[in-house]
Amino acid sequence: MKTYIVGVGMTKFEKPESRDWQYWDMAREAGTAALADAGIPYELVQQVPVGYCFQASTAGQRAAYELGLTGVPVYNVNNNCATGSTALMMARQFVAGGLSDCVLALGFEKMKKGALGGGADGGDFKTSPVARHYGVMAAAHGFEMSPPTAQIFGNAAREHMERYGTTARQLAAVAAKNHRHSADNPNAQFRDVYEIDEILAAKTIHQPLTKLQCSPTSDGAAAALVVSERFVVEHGLHERAVEIAGQAMTTDTADSFASGSCIDVVGRPMSRAAARQAYEASGLGIEDIDVIELHDCFSVNELLTYEALGMCPDGESGKLVESGATGFGGRWVVNPSGGLISKGHPLGATGLAQAAELTWQLRGEAGARQVPGARTGLAHNIGLGGAAVVTVLRKA
Repeated sequence: MKTYIVGVGMTKFEKPESRDWQYWDMAREAGTAALADAGIPYELVQQVPVGYCFQASTAGQRAAYELGLTGVPVYNVNNNCATGSTALMMARQFVAGGLSDCVLALGFEKMKKGALGGGADGGDFKTSPVARHYGVMAAAHGFEMSPPTAQIFGNAAREHMERYGTTARQLAAVAAKNHRHSADNPNAQFRDVYEIDEILAAKTIHQPLTKLQCSPTSDGAAAALVVSERFVVEHGLHERAVEIAGQAMTTDTADSFASGSCIDVVGRPMSRAAARQAYEASGLGIEDIDVIELHDCFSVNELLTYEALGMCPDGESGKLVESGATGFGGRWVVNPSGGLISKGHPLGATGLAQAAELTWQLRGEAGARQVPGARTGLAHNIGLGGAAVVTVLRKA
């Protein structure tokens, strides 16, 4: 059964502790905006998957109750950085399976200042859900005092540079592009534009990654209303509807760990498999896609994702971004929102914010950052530990 996004909303992504609000305030703002975008009252919503990572159990109910007390099922979803897209996938499955006609996917995060930890309790990586991942890294590279997530992605960047000749300037070109794009996004946490030399001169977090190549901690929320074709017809929503043409989630396989490479352990094999499945489900390939929102938690992950999505052969991603092929005027426009690096990364909201951006793009409602003539889009959201979700969208 076909599924459609007919309403989206998000808050501005904010630096933690810079705004006086709670997670339920964020959820109310984003959820209300999504419902208003579709012109649908909350009373028509039949199920609500809610994504977050850092709040207590049943925080999803606390958030959804801000929209109404209708007694509908609320599901609390936690899948690390892929949490928002996991909530979206649940919503699509409820509708595609014929269980519901109208589902609201909601995601939020209220975070703390400073670098994100590596998922270990008190630094004990033996008990961490990502112990296997960090074990691969430690065996190949040792363990340093820098933030764990920056280490594992930074080490993936070192491997890419050693294996393929990727340069520090090519990594910085990713960040320069995404900071440039965010200047036109009023919802972005950061809107400053930086040149490559400025990015390279910023504080080093874990060599070769500087601060301006790393996504920040963020507060914020996003939401998407997913409905059936019948619901679209009954409520006259064709002009608002964006079809979820294909979607897939994958988790780690033996390929993630067998090579002992951080390139694999941070998720390139997962992303490649999810993309392949989403292309097959949608009948579209990367050559058919106009605009992409992908998981640039660190600049290197954007390069790895180019390769996983089939935008270029392995090892050619540095040259691809340097050529301008992934910015405005290029073959694809990647992260017109500014991406995680500049728009911000409240974990539970990120995947749904990607869906919101692409919905606006495919409707022609993205304002100064509009990709001309965009009719198809792809969202890629990945969580270490692991999950990768790829969603292919098409304007109805």
